[in-house]
Amino acid sequence: MILVTGATGFLGAELAKGLVLRGNKIRCTKRANSVIPKLLHPYSGQITWVTADLMDAAALEDALDGITQVYNCAAFVSLKAADKKVMIHTNVTGTANLVNLCTEKGIRMVHTSSVAAVGEAKPGEMITEKHHLDPSAENDGYAISKLESEMEVWRGIAEGMDAVIVNPSIILGVSAGTAGSGQIFATIKNGLKFYTSGTIGFVDVQDVAKVMIALMESGISDKRFIVSAENRAYQQIFPEIAGYLNVPPPSNLAKPWMLEIAWRAASFWGTVTGKAPAVDKTSARAGSVTRNFDNSAIKKAINFEFKPLSETLKEVSQRFK
Repeated sequence: MILVTGATGFLGAELAKGLVLRGNKIRCTKRANSVIPKLLHPYSGQITWVTADLMDAAALEDALDGITQVYNCAAFVSLKAADKKVMIHTNVTGTANLVNLCTEKGIRMVHTSSVAAVGEAKPGEMITEKHHLDPSAENDGYAISKLESEMEVWRGIAEGMDAVIVNPSIILGVSAGTAGSGQIFATIKNGLKFYTSGTIGFVDVQDVAKVMIALMESGISDKRFIVSAENRAYQQIFPEIAGYLNVPPPSNLAKPWMLEIAWRAASFWGTVTGKAPAVDKTSARAGSVTRNFDNSAIKKAINFEFKPLSETLKEVSQRFK
């Protein structure tokens, strides 16, 4: 029996759908106040939902009854500075609870981390699975939470747990809506005027789900894999999206000093309104950083070819049109 945590989220829902379409009947966890995504409504007969927060070890143990495989997609994500400590605590403690139970029960796990936990390469080099984030020099609460959660999985592996880790780059897909990476498309549609000078990796959500399923079935263990289709400069990808949306492309370069002003203004406005800032310090500075990810390891490990990024951009843009 298969369990998916975080199945009410963007990636988790796509993964659950992929598993069901392969003929599986699965179990998915959700919080008491979570809403089952519309993407999964057609598959209610193949999915059993259980209420089990990863912070509740007792409920989690009940959810794992009879389970042999776990896909861990659950995570707390926030850009609010006030949420940094609770986000780190929640993600790390929740992962630790799951790791402890999977180790005890002999359950195989595919754990979802992020390229945010991978770290940086030297200028001109590709970032690979061998790079590791330096927590002493990192201020991004999300990245720290992902790194420390990943360390809990490595602890479990050292204690005998059968597990593999995936580190996706920016995940794109129609089902994201206007949340998360969907904000990129919504902002460009609404008339984005500026682009940044950085480069980052992108991947289709369906590809991430396929990779996770393939890894689970492969028997590969004690490894981490970067899951990223293509590296693109913002200066190139924003105009491409604008073209699919039939809107004017961003034409002004946002220089680093401008981004510094932007995140400070967004932080102030977020304090006034109580809402998450549109841009935070970490994401503003990341917009000018070049990060190129090497996806050769996962392609070789499971003989996988990624969907061309332009196809994903076009599909998501059609939703916004």
